[in-house]
Amino acid sequence: MGLGSVPARAELQVNVTQGVTDPIPIAIVPFARAVPADGGMDVAGIVQRDLESSGRFRAMQRRDMLSTPTRPADVQPADWKAAGNDYVLVGRVSAPNASELDIECDLVNTLTGQRIGGKRFVANGSSLRNAAHMVSDFVYESILGVRGAFATRIAYIAVQGQAPSQHFQLIVADSDGESPKVILESSQPIMSPAWSPDDQWLAYVSFENRLSGIYIQRVRTGERRLVSQRAGVNQAPAFSPDGTRLALTLSGSGGNLDIWLLDLATQQLTRLTDDPAVDTEPTWSPDGKSIYFTSDRAGGPQIYRLDIANPRRVQRVSFGSGYVARPRVSPDGTKIAFVTREGSNYRIAVQDLASGTVSVLSRGSLDESPSFAPNGATIIYAGRDGAIGSLQSVSVDGLVSQRLTSSQGELREPAWEPFQH
Repeated sequence: MGLGSVPARAELQVNVTQGVTDPIPIAIVPFARAVPADGGMDVAGIVQRDLESSGRFRAMQRRDMLSTPTRPADVQPADWKAAGNDYVLVGRVSAPNASELDIECDLVNTLTGQRIGGKRFVANGSSLRNAAHMVSDFVYESILGVRGAFATRIAYIAVQGQAPSQHFQLIVADSDGESPKVILESSQPIMSPAWSPDDQWLAYVSFENRLSGIYIQRVRTGERRLVSQRAGVNQAPAFSPDGTRLALTLSGSGGNLDIWLLDLATQQLTRLTDDPAVDTEPTWSPDGKSIYFTSDRAGGPQIYRLDIANPRRVQRVSFGSGYVARPRVSPDGTKIAFVTREGSNYRIAVQDLASGTVSVLSRGSLDESPSFAPNGATIIYAGRDGAIGSLQSVSVDGLVSQRLTSSQGELREPAWEPFQH
């Protein structure tokens, strides 16, 4: 069993497998450098990769730029428009003192010639990459009107080797797969990572000593607590929106799976379901008043919702398919993502909760474990590249898809970090 936060051996490779048909043309001009304080980091290059990886932007190649302005006053909008760009991003990295870096950026609309806006971020050498992602978030939101999620992280499980000699790692990485860090490693399975709402903790299932136990672990320090190792099954933890409780699945000694709430401060358990069916995979509504979960009480797996204040009030949510499982609620509470079966294939779908409309978004044969980006615009999930498990993502409108692969084994169960407000 290994704990802590050490660099992983392999970063993820991001490939856009489908983008919008008419991406927005933008010129991301190389930023003025702060040599050597910036450590050689190409901030504009990171921003370009972020925006292009979204599938919604097409960046001008640097070799085609006739000039490299770093301030908005030096941008000649008509020239950049004539070169096919709708927007120009310029910026500067400076080092006002030995421990601080300033990143300033400005976005110019070439059609109107107007500066849309600008941002300034303060960083140090270790946080400069994250500041670059914040620049990407600024550009994304300024143009598309949707908050960017480039400066967030993902957690996932990496599995090396073949049973019974497998090696499991719980990894946290930037949303683009860079800077991966191993949070936990074990020769026994690790499953079901879930972020706390303040992004400081991960809950997960670990089979240390060959018993299923639910742990919570502080990402930054490695501090961890065993919070449930009761008789039978302990699985599928999910933090409440206020971070004080976990919804989880327990079987007890009787073996039947039901949904429970665990108060993390007092260890008090509250039973939510008591049905002979299998009730599992709980997830919270953003307001903390409801739990969505998977149950086969109608004969096959479907999604249900219960009112925490009145747990006997259970409502079926999914219809139309014989198999619907692993629900995840969008950050704004208007949609759920889940796994559904189409013929012999298992795919990721999203359902609008108001209308009931379902859209199947993925096209794989064994897609599972969906998780919404904190802006609700994208769903990351586990898929397959041939025989190897990879992480994949798809936009909720189905127009953009990505694949994140690793040379180090199989990737499973991604969980996207929430926004910090």
